[in-house]
Amino acid sequence: MYPHVSRRAAVKSALIGGAVLATAGSTAVPAGAQGRGGGNPSDVSRSARSGSPARAADTLRYEAPARDWEREALPVGNGALGAMVFGGVADERLQFNEKTLWTGGPGSDGYDFGNWPEPRTEKLDEVQRTIDTDGRADPAKVAAALGRPRTGYGAYQPFGELLLTFPDAPERPAGYRRELNIADALATVRYETGDATHRREFFASHPAGALVGRITARPAGAAATADTPGAPGRISFTVRLAVPHDGARVTARHGRITASGRLPDNGMRYEAQLQLHTEGGTRTDAADGSVTVTGADSAWFVLAAGTDYADRYPRYRGEDPHGRVTAAVDAAGQQGYEQLRTDHLADHRALFGRVRLDLGGELPDVPTDRLLSGYGQGDPEADRALEALHFAYGRYLLIASSRPGSLPPNLQGVWNHSTEPPWSADYHGNINLQMNHWPAHTANLAETAEPLHRFLTALRAPGEVSAERMFAAGGWVVHNETNPFGFTGVHDYPIAFWFPEAAAWLCRHLWEHWRFGRDTRFLRETAYPAMKGAARFWLDTLHTDPRDGKLVAGISYSPEHGDFTAGAAMSQQIVHELLTTTLAAARELDADPALRTELRSALDRLDPGLRIGSWGQLQEWKDDLDDRTDTHRHVSHLYALHPAGAIEPGSAHAEAAKVTLTARGDGGTGWSKAWKINFWARLHDGDHAHTMFHQLLKDSTLPNLWDTHPPFQIDGNFGATAGVVEMLLQSHRDSLDLLPALPAAWPDGSVRGLRAAGDVTVGLDWSGGRLHRATLRTGRDGDLRLTGVGRDVTVRDRTARRTLAVRREDGGTLVLTALAGHTYTLIARRISAR
Repeated sequence: MYPHVSRRAAVKSALIGGAVLATAGSTAVPAGAQGRGGGNPSDVSRSARSGSPARAADTLRYEAPARDWEREALPVGNGALGAMVFGGVADERLQFNEKTLWTGGPGSDGYDFGNWPEPRTEKLDEVQRTIDTDGRADPAKVAAALGRPRTGYGAYQPFGELLLTFPDAPERPAGYRRELNIADALATVRYETGDATHRREFFASHPAGALVGRITARPAGAAATADTPGAPGRISFTVRLAVPHDGARVTARHGRITASGRLPDNGMRYEAQLQLHTEGGTRTDAADGSVTVTGADSAWFVLAAGTDYADRYPRYRGEDPHGRVTAAVDAAGQQGYEQLRTDHLADHRALFGRVRLDLGGELPDVPTDRLLSGYGQGDPEADRALEALHFAYGRYLLIASSRPGSLPPNLQGVWNHSTEPPWSADYHGNINLQMNHWPAHTANLAETAEPLHRFLTALRAPGEVSAERMFAAGGWVVHNETNPFGFTGVHDYPIAFWFPEAAAWLCRHLWEHWRFGRDTRFLRETAYPAMKGAARFWLDTLHTDPRDGKLVAGISYSPEHGDFTAGAAMSQQIVHELLTTTLAAARELDADPALRTELRSALDRLDPGLRIGSWGQLQEWKDDLDDRTDTHRHVSHLYALHPAGAIEPGSAHAEAAKVTLTARGDGGTGWSKAWKINFWARLHDGDHAHTMFHQLLKDSTLPNLWDTHPPFQIDGNFGATAGVVEMLLQSHRDSLDLLPALPAAWPDGSVRGLRAAGDVTVGLDWSGGRLHRATLRTGRDGDLRLTGVGRDVTVRDRTARRTLAVRREDGGTLVLTALAGHTYTLIARRISAR
C-alpha cells in the first residue's frame, strides 16, 4: 500500500477525491492567460464536437488487474486531483492525490526558503577569485562555501486510497478488460459472471472538481448503455477511505465519508469527502468510517478534496478546505451521474480533440503491454500506431495534470503513492519543470500553461528576497529545485544546488505564450514583469571575465557534472536569450527606454556561449574541457539548439552540435532521450530523431506507457510528445517549417491541429515521405513565411474561395500574406520533396 504505513494504519483513515483546489478556490483563467492560442472551437475534431465514441486507437487496454502502482495502474486526473485505477475485481483500489498536499514549508521546523541567514559576500568573492585565477572550482568546495543544508523542504504527499471490496466477486471472472480511453478520459473495468456483465467507470472531472465513479451490472450480452436495464440487486460492496497520515479522522454519515486532519509536519489542513449514491438496495454507515451497499441495482460516487494551501508568500495558507469540498460534493450530487459524465466528456474532448495524428498504422487488438513488448519486432504498422498513441498519451497526461487554477505538474505530474517520493516529487528548474510544458503550445493545449505562469508569478516575491539576501541584487532568482512554498534559495548537494539561471529559463515559457497567442494584455501584465525582474537580476550580477572582457555568469555550473567555471555554455545561452526576449518585449510594449538601453549595452558585451572545440564539438564550457568519451545524460550546452532557436540547421554551430550529440550517444534516462528527439529534429535529422523515439519506447517506457528515469518521471512523456511535433512542424525561427524532420519510418500520414508561432493552426498530409497538402488557419493579419514547400504548389484561400499567387524569397521560402480568421490550403501539384 504505502511505504512506511501499514495497511491497518492506512485503513483507519480516509480518502479524498475530486479536484477542489485550495490554491485558488476558483478555476478562472487570469485575463490573457489563454489568448488565441487556447484554440478555437473549430479546432475540435468532428467526433469531439458530436460526442461520438473515441476510436480504439485512443485506448490503452489490459487483460488483468494492475499489481504495481508505477508500472501498471492507469492515471486519471483533472489538473488538481489525480487517481490511479488498479482494476481489481474483488478489491478495487483507486490511489489518489490532490496537488497542494505537501509537507514542508511554513510551519515545518527550520524552513528558511533556502536563503542564507546572512549575506556571504566574502564567500561569493572567494569562489569568484578561485574561478578567475584557476579557471574552475571543485563542486564540493563551492557547495561548502555557498550551499546550506535543506531544512523543512518537504515533499509531495499521497492523499489516500479509495478501497472498494466486493464480497461476491469471482476469483477468475470471464471477459476481464481494463481500459483507459484517453480521448474520453475514462478508465473502465469490465468482467462477466455468468448472467451479468459488470462494469466500473471512473473519471476525474475538471468542471465538477471531483473524482467520479459508477458501478453497474447488466444482463449478460446486453450493451452497457444508459438505456439498457440493469441486473437488479447485483451490486454489493463496501467502500472506505485510507489516509497514510497520522491524526486523520474518518467518519461516515448518510453515505458520506469525510476524512480530515492536519499534516503533522507543517500543520496543513486537508479534507476529503466521498458521497455514495445508490439505486435500489440498502446503504449502511459504519462506525469505522466505511459505507456498505447491499443489493443495489447500481451505485455511483463523487469524491472531492482540498487543503488550506494558498500560493501567497510568505505564509502559503488560506481558508479551511471544508466549505469548498462540501460545496463541490453537494453540487456534483445534485447534477447526477449522467450530467457529470456529459460535462466531463465535453470538457476533455474540447481539448484532446484539437489534434489528431495518423502515422499510417492501425492499432492491433492486443493488450497495450503486449503491444509495447513487441515494439520494433517486425510489425511496422503496429509500431506506427503505438507511436501515435504515445504522442496522444502525452497530450492526455498534460490535460490530466495541468489545468487552470492548479499547481503545475511536478516530477510525477499529479500522481504519487509514496510519502517519501523520489526527489520529493518536486519542481526541478534545470530542465524537468520546463520540459513538462514543452508540448503546451505546439500541441495546441495553451490552457495547460496557465499553472506554470501562475507558479512562476508566485515565485517572484520569494525570489526577490533570495536575490537580495544571496547576491545583493535586484530582480528575482530561483535555483535548481523548488516547491510550492517559495523555495528559491539553495541546498548543499554539490552537483545539483546551484542554478540561478532557472528563473530565466522559466521566463522563456512566458515569451512562448506570447509568440503563439500574441495576447498583448498577457505580455504586459504577466510575462513582461517577470522577464524584466529576471533580467534585472542578471544585469546586476554578470561578471566581467578577465580573460577577454566579456560579460559572463561568473559562478556557473553546467548540469549536472564537471567543475564550476565562469560562463558555462548553458548559462550564457540562457541569459543571452532572456536579455534578448526582454528587450523585444519592452520594444513591443514601448516600455522602459532606459532599461532597453541597458539591455542593448549588456548584449553587446555578453558572451553568447557558442564555441566550437578542438574536436569539432560545441563546447560545454568556455574553455575547451569537453571529453569525447563523456556520455552524461545532460546535454545542457545545446540549449541554444533546443529549446531556444539560436542555432540554424546547416550552420557551423549545428554541425558542432551534431558532433556533440554523436559523442554523447543515444543512451540516457527517459527524459534525456526525449530531449534528444527534439535535438535531432532541430537538426532536421528525422531518422535519428525517430531512433531516439524508438529507444525511449523500447527501453524507457513502462507497460502503462509512463516514462521512467527510472523511476517514473513524467517529463519524458511530455518531451517525447513535443519532439514528435518538432519532427512535423517547427516555428521557432522566422518561418513555419513543414515536415522539417520527417523520418523514413513515417512515409505516409497526416496531422491536424498543431500550432505555430504567430497564432497559426496547421494541418499536414504527406505520402511517400513528401508533403502533399498543408492547411493553415490564421488568427491575425500578416505575412507567413513557409519552408518545406515545393515549388509546384497551388495556394487557395478557402475562406475567400480564391486561388492566390505565390511569392518566393531567395532560397525558395514561400511568403503568404494572410488575413485573420482565414483558412489557406497549399496543395503540391506534384508531390514534392523538401
